[in-house]
Amino acid sequence: MPCLQTGRNGSVLLSLHVQPRAAKNELAGIHDDTLKLRLTTPPVDGKANKAVIAFLARQLKAPKSSIRLRSGLKNRRKQVWISGLDEETIRRRLGLKGSLE
Repeated sequence: MPCLQTGRNGSVLLSLHVQPRAAKNELAGIHDDTLKLRLTTPPVDGKANKAVIAFLARQLKAPKSSIRLRSGLKNRRKQVWISGLDEETIRRRLGLKGSLE
């Protein structure tokens, strides 16, 4: 899947397209080889970045400390490192199907 890549250290890199100020928090499929994430949070004072981590932690059933923003602090396109879970587990917990590959 283009939006998921396993790194050398076993962590998984997830590419996101974040839409702030949405009607509800949800995953919204693939957008230009990234996973689209809609958040109700506005992009003010890093609140959207914190909401990305909180949302992913909840969906992945993982601690927030295992999710770290790699790039995109002030951009809709973000890359997130996820440690402690393999790519297949992440795909399953995010509800991504093989047809999206």
